[in-house]
Amino acid sequence: MNPYLNEDLVTLGDHARRFATDRIAPGYQERDQTRVLDRTLMREMGEMGFIAPELPEQYGGQGLGCLAAGVIHEEVARADLSLSYINLLASLNGQILSHHGKPEVVEPWLTRLTRGEALFAIALTEPRGGSDAANLRLRVERVGDEYVINGEKTSISAADQADAAVVFGRTGTPESAAHGVTALLVPMNLPGITTNRFDCHGQRAIGRGSIFFENVRVPVDHRLGDENKGFVQVMQGFDFSRALIGLQVLAVARVALEETWAYVAERQAFGKPLSAFQGVSHPLADFDTQVEAARLLCLQALWLKDNGAPHSAEAAMCKWWAPKLAYDVVHQCLLMHGHGGYDRGLMEQRLRDVLGFQIGDGTAQIMKTIIARTRAGRNAVPV
Repeated sequence: MNPYLNEDLVTLGDHARRFATDRIAPGYQERDQTRVLDRTLMREMGEMGFIAPELPEQYGGQGLGCLAAGVIHEEVARADLSLSYINLLASLNGQILSHHGKPEVVEPWLTRLTRGEALFAIALTEPRGGSDAANLRLRVERVGDEYVINGEKTSISAADQADAAVVFGRTGTPESAAHGVTALLVPMNLPGITTNRFDCHGQRAIGRGSIFFENVRVPVDHRLGDENKGFVQVMQGFDFSRALIGLQVLAVARVALEETWAYVAERQAFGKPLSAFQGVSHPLADFDTQVEAARLLCLQALWLKDNGAPHSAEAAMCKWWAPKLAYDVVHQCLLMHGHGGYDRGLMEQRLRDVLGFQIGDGTAQIMKTIIARTRAGRNAVPV
């Protein structure tokens, strides 16, 4: 019995798992090879109500809450972590648009997003600033009723596939740091936008790349939040995505453990199943314990958000611990499968997929700083 998941959420998770098992899992390895995100599957997910279910009904959501989004998210990630970026990006950007955008501008986009008809990117990182996210150089200048954008964003998920992006740029002086950043909703088909794609180690169906802006003009009404306050206001939505990322990678770890427990119980060595040897079963039992605990932490963070309670520290804990734990788990499971695990297949692809989350969306060091600031106070942890 899980204290955070009621009967309705358990039923929702079962429903999502059946869909993910039947429709998503069979193409997992093929999408890694072709590096093509399946838009047909994305639309099917939208039709099933599996994309951003936490959004209000007026925006095409179901108003089910953040725990519901997490339950669906982990089932999709269990089948294909890369494809589950559809859910992650939709929930993160959906929160930003619904809370900070002008309804008449964002409503059509949110409706397309929840239907699986539009994919959003979050364009924050730049060549000179990853962890130092407020140190932005992309320039946004007000010219009449438009903003003109010039600069580059890099290591952006779905850079070359997104239909729109939430773009953070500097409208203030460099000295103003986080208080001189403005967020904009930018359709990706505007003149002056070009993209490229990296050859990443994992998460290859969603991909990462750079976005280049050359005199790109966006109407002022596409601003998200107040001018010069986009970073301070809009970045608050990242607590939600950090908890989702925790469930995303732990879902991969959980399915890897399930398969490995079954394998070591069946595989024989020296006349006994491998699981009879403590050197095999104890590491798996150790990791199984940690995965269960980490998952509860992620669900707690989403429960706190649903109930309007502070959850920044808990979300940061999810973001630094779960990706490292998931990588260690899948690594151990791969070794347990011997040469069969080392061969190109599900385990090695899972290992590549989860690794990226120790880098992107906030490093462990940044997450631990957030936790320290929450516990000791910002003045006590100034960096």
